[in-house]
Amino acid sequence: MRDWGPTLHELRRVLLPGGRLLVSVDHPFVAYGSQQLAGGSPNYFDTYNWTFNWTVGGRTVPMSFWVRPLHAMVDAFTTAGFRIAVISEPQPVPTARELFPEQYRALTTGPGFLFFVLEAV
Repeated sequence: MRDWGPTLHELRRVLLPGGRLLVSVDHPFVAYGSQQLAGGSPNYFDTYNWTFNWTVGGRTVPMSFWVRPLHAMVDAFTTAGFRIAVISEPQPVPTARELFPEQYRALTTGPGFLFFVLEAV
């Protein structure tokens, strides 16, 4: 979904004023940093589709994400008629240390996701 505009406008249309939309997205620095570490030269300010392989449970599957800089997300939300009430960079829950002991440090010291609370105006 390269252009969020139509979807965001439709979501805003069906919400009453003051209604909320909760959005979770990959932190924009995740793709940028990962691609730099892999020897690439990404442009943080571009919007593009990024596909890579994830191996989970012994099975490898392609994962595809739309990468957007933070200002592009903010612009899309406000243009669609939302006010940003909260932007959060969440930390893992404490049980993540037990479930993912080898990845725990990376999960707690680098960006992963952004959560937005949007209010219809």
